Amino acid sequence: MAATAWAQTASNPQVPLVPPPVVQVAPQSPAPLSPERSGLVDEIGKFFSDPPLGWPTLKSPRQTIDDFNTQAKDATDSLTRLSKGKMVAGRVKCPVAANGAPDCKSAAAKLCTDKGYKDGQSLDSDSAESCPANVLLSGKKEDLGECRVENFVIRALCQ
Repeated sequence: MAATAWAQTASNPQVPLVPPPVVQVAPQSPAPLSPERSGLVDEIGKFFSDPPLGWPTLKSPRQTIDDFNTQAKDATDSLTRLSKGKMVAGRVKCPVAANGAPDCKSAAAKLCTDKGYKDGQSLDSDSAESCPANVLLSGKKEDLGECRVENFVIRALCQ
């Protein structure tokens, strides 16, 4: 198929080429903004300011920084409290409380008073099974009911 080519020169050289008249269009005033915007950015803003039910509300950057500063201050206060104490090591048996649980608070206090401090708090503990010698020597599993677990404080923070 052959394509037709058009001549690029005017076919009638006597007719002057006149540009079309310029039409002046009066600028239109922009439509007044409605109080209810509905653009994509506005919709995203609405989503974050009023999230759907079950979604957590996001904090402002200022609230996030304030929360971070509060947590940092709390951590600093905790470290300051710890640095005022002295960590000691030893091995003190935790007595059994009235409810049957080990009372390691009193064992930590005893460990600290034995080392010359006023009071203490348990940092680390250990437990061991204690059986009478005759049970261990008999080797009978039914006699193992006489064994009990004992707890010990092995490190404490003293003041």
